[in-house]
Amino acid sequence: MEFAAIVVAGGGGTRAGAGAAKQYRLIQGDPVLRRSLRLFTDHREIGAVQTVIRHEDVAEYERASARLPKCLPAVPGGKTRQASVLAGLESLVPTAPRFVLVHDAARPFADAVLIDRAIAAARKHGAAIPAVPVSDTIKRVDKAGSIVANIERSELRAVQTPQVFEFDTLIAAHRSAASQGLHSFTDDAALMEWAGEPVKTFEGAASNVKLTTPEDFERAAAYAAQMLGDVRTGTGYDVHSFTDGDYVTLGGINIPYGKKLSGHSDSDVLLHAITDALLGTIADGDIGHHFPPTDMKWRGADSSVFVQFAAERVRERGGMIAHIDGTLICEAPKIGPHRDAMRAKIAEICGIEVGRVGVQATTNEGLGFIGRGEGIAALATATVRLPWKSE
Repeated sequence: MEFAAIVVAGGGGTRAGAGAAKQYRLIQGDPVLRRSLRLFTDHREIGAVQTVIRHEDVAEYERASARLPKCLPAVPGGKTRQASVLAGLESLVPTAPRFVLVHDAARPFADAVLIDRAIAAARKHGAAIPAVPVSDTIKRVDKAGSIVANIERSELRAVQTPQVFEFDTLIAAHRSAASQGLHSFTDDAALMEWAGEPVKTFEGAASNVKLTTPEDFERAAAYAAQMLGDVRTGTGYDVHSFTDGDYVTLGGINIPYGKKLSGHSDSDVLLHAITDALLGTIADGDIGHHFPPTDMKWRGADSSVFVQFAAERVRERGGMIAHIDGTLICEAPKIGPHRDAMRAKIAEICGIEVGRVGVQATTNEGLGFIGRGEGIAALATATVRLPWKSE
């Protein structure tokens, strides 16, 4: 393997304010960590991704990394960032990459172009870090806040991640520092400089900011929304007839009833319509294309699997689900008492806030097969936001 990546997600993120650790907070529906992981799992030249986490964050990590390729089992970090990186390096020894990229989970707005530059710099220099010029005037002050010197900024650079190094050289430097009781290096470049290894810089990215404070997250949400300017709408429709049974499954909720819906899976007409609506936003076929009824694998399947698949296809395109609206058309059972449970379940399946899900119901006024109580139909509309780019 030529390139592997370590994503450092072992901090508590207390400066971000109350709530979940910052790497698990949502930006436009996705955890920060998932966005950072996908920078590497989506990149053609990254062979493996090793995440370093707090031991108490296992469940959050598994949700954030669900269904992402290339992710190795997470390893617990140490008391310092340096110790966490060493834990990640040791776990990669069996993989034996030639180079390793080390990235902070709290930098979710790096992009493939930046990783391309890191890879090119690694092949040319062996050790390199992204850096951006400092544009603000910099002054040195004393403890009382008085200015004592002006700093020439032309030679100053703000350092970012991912930083990239030859794997064997970096792990040797880390082991040497740890053996000498040195644990306070704030980034891997500083540790490599201590070990006498030269480190070059390459062009960073202004958007590659580190999220630390509540204000950072407010700006991040606005930036993410601005990036997703391609607004798409998709529609879906499904219908199933009744057969003998004692409950129907609608919107992921089992509702007691004197019949059930007939079909290949669990026949959840609402989730089937939502699946088609989501797939329609990205012009990615329909439920029958991805889950053909001729495939016995899907007989009796929980329809939430289909919706999760469609939602993930949207996210694989860098998109977010902005809204889902579903309408059930039936004479019975009564939908009103179960509406909120359906909304909550659909939101859970799609990984979005419940306020982004609507469920309505109407009858067919006694007309047609629905009016005769022979089945249920569903309509769905999905709105998603994608990065604006040519197809």
